[in-house]
Amino acid sequence: MKIEFLLNGNKTELEIEPQETLAQVLRDECRLTGLKVSCDVQVCGACTVLVDGLPVSSCTCLAYEAHDRRVETIEGLASPEGQLHPLQQAFIDEFAFQCAFCTPGMIMSAKSLLDENETVSEEDLIHHMDGNICRCTGYLPIVRAIKRAARTMGKAAPEQS
Repeated sequence: MKIEFLLNGNKTELEIEPQETLAQVLRDECRLTGLKVSCDVQVCGACTVLVDGLPVSSCTCLAYEAHDRRVETIEGLASPEGQLHPLQQAFIDEFAFQCAFCTPGMIMSAKSLLDENETVSEEDLIHHMDGNICRCTGYLPIVRAIKRAARTMGKAAPEQS
């Protein structure tokens, strides 16, 4: 079957099999290997991409569901000139990764949170990121990185005393 969608801002047309997942198509057909596949059952968040701005587990989303929609992957965040998105830069600045397997999914989930909200509290951040699992960092550097990006983007809630 033929599908058309915007992939990181570019019109994309592909022939796919009806049973192919979005993760399979993005990794195998589009060669976007930033998203990782780990659990295959929508619990770890490593395969998170944004579909129409919302986080989606691409390992369980069928590719045909992306037809006529906007899909954004980690590869689409940096500017064409190569300037990193504030979240990408914050993850580097806060050393918010070790093996980095979960990092693309973490960043995409956090991007949806920051894009959807005028301000983001630490409580909102922790609740939103609950579906993303990291086996290395202990989460504190990740929380610091997202808070740093929120401040950079003018989305941080005032600190409580």
